[in-house]
Amino acid sequence: MRELLIASTNEGKLKEIAHLFKGLPLKCVSIADIRAEGDVEEVGETFEGNALLKALIWGKRRGMLTLADDSGLEVDALGGRPGVYSARYPGKDWPDRRKNLLKEMAHVPNNKRTARFRAVIVIYDPKDDKTRICTGVTEGTITHEDIGTNGFGYDPIFRFTDSGKTGGEMELEEKNKISHRGRAVVKARDILLAEFA
Repeated sequence: MRELLIASTNEGKLKEIAHLFKGLPLKCVSIADIRAEGDVEEVGETFEGNALLKALIWGKRRGMLTLADDSGLEVDALGGRPGVYSARYPGKDWPDRRKNLLKEMAHVPNNKRTARFRAVIVIYDPKDDKTRICTGVTEGTITHEDIGTNGFGYDPIFRFTDSGKTGGEMELEEKNKISHRGRAVVKARDILLAEFA
């Protein structure tokens, strides 16, 4: 069975992707599984640029079929921020980042709190230098406080339009059906089955 390197150290992302890839005729391994050291700095100005960078560098470094993603939160009232800088938004950790984002939006009325999560997944095969790109978007609104304790990142303050719940209120299976990453991973799964498995 061929191995697929998931080029992420984010435990939340790894859990979501592994759940969606259950039954795929590929053995999913993480950077931690292969005991690789170092990381790829996200210096791209777009989600696609960062995902491509990670997939190409890890794929070539390890000589493995590689999947990488970059994703983030785009808030309309903040001009699309934090966007590609979602993980680098001011704050020492995720609860702090959420608190700071909510503080910045304190005076934004409910009808102007629209936002979306966007994900880009890149599959790269160093054997033939083949690259495939998948995207996923989900719409929602920003709450006024953390709601729920599930998920990670901005999940507790993002209310999904499709479910009326925040990511913090949903179990993994429910969230994966409507999330940005879930939508991108389903497309990636189809490509992996058709072209790489």
